[in-house]
Amino acid sequence: MNDEILDRLTAALVDTYEVEGALGEGGMALVYLARDIKHDRQVAIKVLKPDLAASLGAERFLQEIRITAKLQHPHILPLYDSGEADGFLYYVMPFVEGESLADLVAREKQLSIDEAIQITKEVAGALGNAHAYGLIHRDIKPDNIMMSGGHAIVADFGIAKAVSEAGGSGITSTGTSIGTAAYMSPEQAASDPNLDGRTDIYALGCMLYEMLVGQPPFSGPNAQAIIARHTMDQVPPPSIMRQTIMPEVEDVIFCAMAKTPADRFRTAQEMVEALTSIESGGSPKMRTTRATSRISVPVVEQPRWKRVVIPVGVVLAAVALGMVAWGVFFADSGSGVGSVAGEFAANRIAVLYFEDLSPNGELEYVADGLTEELIDRLNRVGALDVISRNGVAQFQDSDASRGSIARELEAGTLIDGSVMPMGERVRVNWYLVDGESDTDLERGSFELPVDQSLAIQDSIAEDLTEAIRTRLGEEVQLRAQRAASNNEAWLFVRRGERLRKEAEARLEEGDPGAAFATFDRADSVLQLAQAADPEWTAPLVLRGQIAYRRSRLAEELPDIERWIEAGQQHAAQVLSRDDAHAEALELRGTLRYFHWLLGLTPDPDQADEELNAARLDLERAVEEDPSLASAYSTLSHLYYQIDTDVPSALRAARRAYEEDAYLTVAPEVLWRLFLASYDLEDIAGAQQWCAEGQGRFAEDYRFTECRLWVMTTPRVDPEADSAWSLYDRLVALAPEPIREYRGHRARMIVGGVLARAGLSDSARAVLLGARAGFDVDPTGELPFIEAYIRTLVGDNDVAVELLEQIVATSDDPENAIDVDYWWWRDLRNHAGFRDLTGAS
Repeated sequence: MNDEILDRLTAALVDTYEVEGALGEGGMALVYLARDIKHDRQVAIKVLKPDLAASLGAERFLQEIRITAKLQHPHILPLYDSGEADGFLYYVMPFVEGESLADLVAREKQLSIDEAIQITKEVAGALGNAHAYGLIHRDIKPDNIMMSGGHAIVADFGIAKAVSEAGGSGITSTGTSIGTAAYMSPEQAASDPNLDGRTDIYALGCMLYEMLVGQPPFSGPNAQAIIARHTMDQVPPPSIMRQTIMPEVEDVIFCAMAKTPADRFRTAQEMVEALTSIESGGSPKMRTTRATSRISVPVVEQPRWKRVVIPVGVVLAAVALGMVAWGVFFADSGSGVGSVAGEFAANRIAVLYFEDLSPNGELEYVADGLTEELIDRLNRVGALDVISRNGVAQFQDSDASRGSIARELEAGTLIDGSVMPMGERVRVNWYLVDGESDTDLERGSFELPVDQSLAIQDSIAEDLTEAIRTRLGEEVQLRAQRAASNNEAWLFVRRGERLRKEAEARLEEGDPGAAFATFDRADSVLQLAQAADPEWTAPLVLRGQIAYRRSRLAEELPDIERWIEAGQQHAAQVLSRDDAHAEALELRGTLRYFHWLLGLTPDPDQADEELNAARLDLERAVEEDPSLASAYSTLSHLYYQIDTDVPSALRAARRAYEEDAYLTVAPEVLWRLFLASYDLEDIAGAQQWCAEGQGRFAEDYRFTECRLWVMTTPRVDPEADSAWSLYDRLVALAPEPIREYRGHRARMIVGGVLARAGLSDSARAVLLGARAGFDVDPTGELPFIEAYIRTLVGDNDVAVELLEQIVATSDDPENAIDVDYWWWRDLRNHAGFRDLTGAS
């Protein structure tokens, strides 16, 4: 078909252009290289695709496109000519020798901050010139920015507008969309007929984000999913991906990408001025504060309506929800990170667990060991985005195809393999797989004696390094951890790790006796690894992690203390050899924090020292290894205990989720993200995290409760029927031991929804019916909730009476109420509230 078009076009334009051949194909046009006969210059001829051209009126299209010829700007690619020939609609532009910005970003991955700002300013200058003529580009993206002599030139200006104006609704029938999902503003995606230049500013914000980070701000499996994220999701802070990005630059991105056009820069020139101010060291002038915070996430099991004191009697349950449990995997997926504009990034790699093909499974520990070592090695390559062990473990015994796994994990590259016995030798087959097409890119195999597992590991790493280097078109160097000095120690560690996993499986099956016995066997095997290689720290770290796990499972305090002490001894041995060992620092810090939470250090001063030591250990751990998601998760819980340092807790929890969305405690991290956003009155953020949790963990009752909480705010329209449906679902999902309390709590929140819906009498009746005594509500949370809901009804006197009762029965009256919490805003002028709290 394209050859036929080329022949017809060549014949139709023979008097004016000498068509030399095809250059490429875009969403709306075919592009050909030609020579302008009259002026003896090379040009690019863009021919609208036949099905699109057939739906457009030629006269109107050509009229609209001629308007773009008026544009004269150094950073706008001019329009030379346009016309109709043999049924083709075409337009002619200069042929620019060079690459597109898309090519530049693909090659460099991330541009320098100065270069990204320069390109953005040049594109913004071009946009400002066009917007002055009433022209909107509508398809600003790296593919439409040509790089010539180090400067940016905007191509195809006004083409999308011309197509839209000429074609009207007929465009939809051709299957052609105006704009590109990865850069499309919410109003453009909604087909708003009143678009203005701010839709281009939004796209430019997306483009600046991509130049700095290496990928657009939002991705998804298809255009609809990406558009939905543009409409609903907050922009993920680019500094999470690249910490050198200045807050001022991040602010420019957030302002440009505000969901509502009125909150963006009014003009492209304002964006230029903001960027120029950053370069000159000034303060950028923007019309809005940041569209999203650089941090977003809390740490407790309920909103922070009061100051929190955790009773020792219930601390184990709280810690179980808030801290990491090493080695326990879960089967949920869907982090939504890593893909680029509908394609999965090639550098996002999933190493699937190698298959053990031995008859009796005797090589399973070798297969798992090779997989996990390879994940750890590749994870230390800065150019790669490697799915965590937790992420791939859910597919270890799955029948899912490689293609479906790639889609679930949004991985552009898979590594797959198998291990099988060949007499006294082991044969290893490996495959480098394209995640998009499920086709093998490279494959290899080799045989080595089974007692040379380290050599097998190194061979795989070497072969795959070369294959990945070819795949990514760049040098990739594997920075391996300090490994065992002999195969015997390595094999013992792999066996110990396999036994640890078996113990966890026994726990899930409800057989703690068998689990504890298997933990003991794992520890014994790891002792053999220590003896085989006394200098290798891996066995000690794993023994310490098992000891921590045992401390969490123990029921009697003496047993808990014994296992905590054992874990600390293992950590101390490692740190005596390497005081910067990240995993050992995390282990010691976590054990210290767990000991503090249990209140096992009676002296208050010593307890404060213990908490501070735990904090320093965990902070040092993430400083040494910023990829330690589990350490960030524990830190987020800990920061909340230190003068309720919510900002630091938010940063840590967000980093935990960004580093590994497949953490065992991912539901708890997401719940904290919701609560923190809610506590900071960032209801849009709370709604985002609630939706994320609902999407990933729909059977977790908390992500039904969060939907109710959001409905008590002005962000969401209150719907009584929906609230009661959510109440029924929450009660059905809540675990039996807490179902009654959660039912009363949910009814209270429904009362808030009814109050917002104007059903005051119904709300009051629900509140009275939701009250409960100490047997249902031993921590006294329900009166706090009722006090808040009463402010929604307008019963401020009743709210103050409830708070007075809370203070009167509190062990710490002065700190019973967090007077600065936003729930109590409507009470701050109430005389009774001021008397109660001492608020001025």
